[in-house]
This record gives sequence, C-alpha cells and structure tokens, in this order.
Amino acid sequence: MVTALRRAIVTSEFKPGDRLVETVLCEKYSVSRTVIREALRQLESEGLVAMVPNRGPEVATLTLHDAENLYEVRRALEALASSLFAERATDAQCAELVAQLGHVKAAIAAGEPAERLAAKDRYYDVLLDGTGNEEIARMLRSVNARTQMLRALSLNASGRSERTIAEIARITAAAAVNRDPDEARAACEEHVRNAAEVALSEMRKAMDS
Repeated sequence: MVTALRRAIVTSEFKPGDRLVETVLCEKYSVSRTVIREALRQLESEGLVAMVPNRGPEVATLTLHDAENLYEVRRALEALASSLFAERATDAQCAELVAQLGHVKAAIAAGEPAERLAAKDRYYDVLLDGTGNEEIARMLRSVNARTQMLRALSLNASGRSERTIAEIARITAAAAVNRDPDEARAACEEHVRNAAEVALSEMRKAMDS
C-alpha cells in the first residue's frame, strides 16, 4: 500500500496540496482505513505527506528553498555512495549495476513516467547496496523519497532524458567497470547538479506562470 501511494504521489497522480481523503483512498485501493492510515504515517515520515490542521493529510508541497537544500544533500550523499561502490562492490553487484543501466535506458526510451522512475529506483538500490554502508543508504533513500517528485520534473524536461542516460552511463563505467572512486564521485556530482538545475528551473517556471 505504501509503495502504491508513494508512486501515485511521485508520478503526480496526486499533486502537491491535494487532500488525501481516507474514504476515497480506501475505495481506490480496496483496503481498510487502518491500512491507509499506516501508509499515510509512513509517507509523512518520508516528507511526502503533510498533516494539515482542520484539513487532514495532503500531498506535501516543496518550496524552492526546500528543493535546493534537498539537492545539495543528495549531491553529497550520491557522490559518496558512488565512490564507495567503486571501492567495495562485489563483481556480482558491478554486473548488476551494468544490467540496471540497460533497464534505465529501456524505460526512458519507452517514455512511461512511472516506469522511468521505477527503473532509476532499482538502479540506485543496487548502487546503495554496493556501498556496504547502511547509514548512507538509509539517509539517501530518505532524501530521494522527497526528490522523486522533482525527478519527474527533470526527466520530463526537453532533452533531459538523453543527458540522463549519458550521465548514468558515465557513473556506471566509473563505478562498476573501471572501479575508479574519484571519477565515480565526479560523475555523480555532475549528474545531480544537472538534474537539480533542470528541476529548479521547471519549478521557477511553474511559480511564474
């Protein structure tokens, strides 16, 4: 239930500020109120849902400042994660990261937003597992739960999909093929910096319109 509701939020089926009415969600997902409440509590802890007095739960709204802060943290954590992967990942994890790059390429080519986000999630799951550091994985997954909404903005921007593939290919080559921690770190920093630039630009356009 948590996964389904999270996906509905990050793919903009439920947009920032939308109320999340328990009875509607129960009917939509054919589950009990208890299940819905547990899911909402989990998503609140991830920063995707806000409990608003006299309104109840609604999809959280990220400010431009929130987004800038999140991307700064994401850039630092992903750079460290990719560097550690290059140093510590097993041969099997390296092979799996290369395989997941192929899935990301296929999902982006298919053009389905939900599948693109899911493919990138699977890629990062492999990357984080290969760090051997559960704390970095926990922190980055928490940050990414909130930046997923912004990731949808950046992936939908004109020309961004092609650049995303090139950037992730660079990360994969550095971390999983060449096992170069410094290059992996630099590649990840570039990827997140570029994604942030596009997403923040899209946010500013939306604010001005």
